[in-house]
Amino acid sequence: MPLLPRLGEGIRDSITSRPARALPALIRASDLMTAAGTAVPLPEVPAALAALAALHHGEPAVADTVLDDALTGDQGGPVARPRLLLLRAWTAMHRGRPGLARAAIGEATAGGQGFTPRDELLWHALEVGLARRADDTPGLVRAWRRARTAVLHVAVDLYSLLPLGELAVASARLHESDRLEPYLAEAWALLARLGDPPLWSVPLHWSAVQAAILADRPRDLAPHAEALVHAAGHSHLAAVLAAAGRAWVSVLGGRVEAATVESAAHALASVGLIWDGARLAGHAAARAAEPKDMTRLLACARNLHPDRGADPVDGTGRPPPAAPAAAAVDQTGLSAREREVARHVLDGKTYREIGTAMFISPRTAEHHIGRIRRRLGIRTRAELLTRLRLALDSESPQGQ
Repeated sequence: MPLLPRLGEGIRDSITSRPARALPALIRASDLMTAAGTAVPLPEVPAALAALAALHHGEPAVADTVLDDALTGDQGGPVARPRLLLLRAWTAMHRGRPGLARAAIGEATAGGQGFTPRDELLWHALEVGLARRADDTPGLVRAWRRARTAVLHVAVDLYSLLPLGELAVASARLHESDRLEPYLAEAWALLARLGDPPLWSVPLHWSAVQAAILADRPRDLAPHAEALVHAAGHSHLAAVLAAAGRAWVSVLGGRVEAATVESAAHALASVGLIWDGARLAGHAAARAAEPKDMTRLLACARNLHPDRGADPVDGTGRPPPAAPAAAAVDQTGLSAREREVARHVLDGKTYREIGTAMFISPRTAEHHIGRIRRRLGIRTRAELLTRLRLALDSESPQGQ
């Protein structure tokens, strides 16, 4: 089958109630365009469509493969390359590889040719997502300000739902959900006109669940949780998210079943939502009544939580050189772990909030702060805040 009919078939299948055939059709269309080596004028190259479908289907590894093949084969030429790189960054972010995501963003922006409005939105949504997952509040605020401007220039379509979902969660965390409401309303209206196709609607429902949790608005959560349950018969991703939603509701209600939470967290990781799984386990640990459950869930969160350090990005495929021991201190007098604690202290977090963010117990967070006080000879909280601010301000660019 020629390229365009194959592409059309995949797009049509993606908006049915049973979209299982969409991804193979879109991947084959991508392969055809790469093999042909020609640039066909299309609003979206097949590799981008296939990657978006794979991400919406909970298969980021498939998206990665499609994008790698397309970039190697120069699909769409230099015009398509920045978008494909940004989608590679999105995939890396979801797979818990922030270093690789940053490298792909750097390559996409290196040409200096500027982005289309939708790629500008994708870029800024990536920055929002990376800052949110790193618990970098100042960085999140800066990225959100840029993203809320970028969204003004984009018409909402199926291919902008992932960045919109990320911005929905971030806006809830920053208590600015009202700024995004018109665009989300447009997205829900589009999906309703199409019959709420599971492939495209399920991830946005999950983002709405996460936003409702952050905003502490359980009434807003219910319809999206119900939508996930309804879609579970046609979508493995929806089934995973529906189970995770039930686990969240139970945790927020003070009923922590460690085995259920652990299973839901690992299932989230299996569909590319590694950070979401770690966050669920971490929050459940903070609310667990039994010490053994807290220990078990903290271990689960730490095992799932993506490494915030550098990824091997030099193109050799070899792992980076071994880092110094975590306990080693630098010129600030603090270890890497203690610097992370210090950032949370300066953000005004309590021991419990630090523990939740870092997947450690509140007692361990308190222990870290006590050790910092002793090492730096600090007696008062005011002195602690001053010394920590000076220490972090003095970090070299390489240490940040």
